[in-house]
Amino acid sequence: MLVLRLLNVVAPAYFLCISLVTFVLQIFVFIPSMFRDPSTTSLFSPALLHGALFLFLSANALGNYVLVIQSSPEDLGKDLNLGRGAEVADWLDGSRSPGSALPSTHFCRLCARVTQRHDHHCFFTGNCIGSRNMRNFIMFCLYTSLACLDSLVAGMAYISATLSMSFADPLAFLTLLPHSISQFFSGALLSSEMFVILMLYLWLGIGLACAGFCCHQMLLILRGQTRYQVRKGMVVRARPWRENLQEVFGKKWLLGLFIPVQNVESSYRRQKEK
Repeated sequence: MLVLRLLNVVAPAYFLCISLVTFVLQIFVFIPSMFRDPSTTSLFSPALLHGALFLFLSANALGNYVLVIQSSPEDLGKDLNLGRGAEVADWLDGSRSPGSALPSTHFCRLCARVTQRHDHHCFFTGNCIGSRNMRNFIMFCLYTSLACLDSLVAGMAYISATLSMSFADPLAFLTLLPHSISQFFSGALLSSEMFVILMLYLWLGIGLACAGFCCHQMLLILRGQTRYQVRKGMVVRARPWRENLQEVFGKKWLLGLFIPVQNVESSYRRQKEK
């Protein structure tokens, strides 16, 4: 449990550190190097277009990241009158089924609350993912993967111009790291250039992981399932996939693709209001 709590602190710090490093490299290294191309006009230069695209992707990624944290799943334990003693212990050891009170509820040890439609605990946000912040979490994964892809392309262009090499050969990227390590220890490669090369592989790994996680979550949403339900083998009621999408993304789904907006409220809250 101590390791999980430590990871709950280290993972957000790691994400914010990577985001800061990416922003600094883009603004102060990659984009200024694009202004050196004299063949393009100043209005439609690759630097301005790439800078606008990167800021758009970064704003959506960080905006949805903040909304995931702000839109924390509500503690249903307060509404169910669950105390901190024996009743909560029943939730922890599984002797009392969460579904006996409300379907798809789960007690998270790290967050110390009972959440509806619990999907998983995200260590990079330090928060549980449920019905209230699922859309923001998916948008966060989507724009993080796109921002990493954008940084990867810009970094490859910078390395190509700096080291006078070409990535036309698909094997050039695979052999870049071992070749660069040998050059770095021999003194033929600067530490700043080696750092950018390491960031290329880090962006590739993070981008692929976020893209895969986003696709996996979308597949579960279409089926009307959560990761917690799949892990526990729970049977869900079959519904049309359009209803499953509308429950998560709501009526503002198109606006949410371009601007970080608040997620739809949980169906449990709507039932309480009725």
